[in-house]
Amino acid sequence: MDNSSKKYDNFLAASILVAAILISGSIIYAVGIKNSNPRTANMEEAVDGAASVSGKPQIDDDVVLGDSNAPLTVFIFSDYQCPFCGKFYQEAEYQIRENYVKTGKVNMVYKDLAFLGQESTDASEAANCAKDQGKYWDYHDAIFEIEIQELKKSGNSENTGNLNRDTFKKIATDLKMNVDDFLSCYDSKKYASEVSKDMEEAKTVFQQFSAPTIFVGDKMIQGAYPYASFSQAIDEALKK
Repeated sequence: MDNSSKKYDNFLAASILVAAILISGSIIYAVGIKNSNPRTANMEEAVDGAASVSGKPQIDDDVVLGDSNAPLTVFIFSDYQCPFCGKFYQEAEYQIRENYVKTGKVNMVYKDLAFLGQESTDASEAANCAKDQGKYWDYHDAIFEIEIQELKKSGNSENTGNLNRDTFKKIATDLKMNVDDFLSCYDSKKYASEVSKDMEEAKTVFQQFSAPTIFVGDKMIQGAYPYASFSQAIDEALKK
């Protein structure tokens, strides 16, 4: 075999190898995108694929948003630092409130799935302190708004140091709360056990911590799906 033939064979082998690597890489990338982005699931996949669960979350000393006598409760297990939780809050939770909570069809309960670090725990405890002054849901909203802005600003909303005592104090001030009473509650860790209790409850109703996890009747939906997914699940549950 002359030198030109050897060069051609070497070039051909190298080309095949490069092509194989590119193809396999494309497959891995495509599969990774499909599996890592629950928001791309359509409504049918999101609702029909929702798991039925044996254990069900309960209302204990949680602050119920809406009519306590509504025929259906939507339970939200969520972490204030979680980007997908912020997406759910911004895109789906708001519309559920407008279309179902305000109309008396459902009520809503937030459970602290504070598993992303100390800032998650601190934020949950701060929000619980706000309920002593009737400001729980306002405080809940304020924390999520701060985290959404943090994500836009830095590209990350997890453990950046922004959820701290000064931030919590400012929220209390902005909401015209009694700041001294709020800080006394927060500094004493009055609601640490409440946050821990929500975490323990999560273990009894689903095996894998995934935020957000939303319970609609006997359906468990994990992920920041579009509002239409939750609307369909709620409508189906209300018919039962």
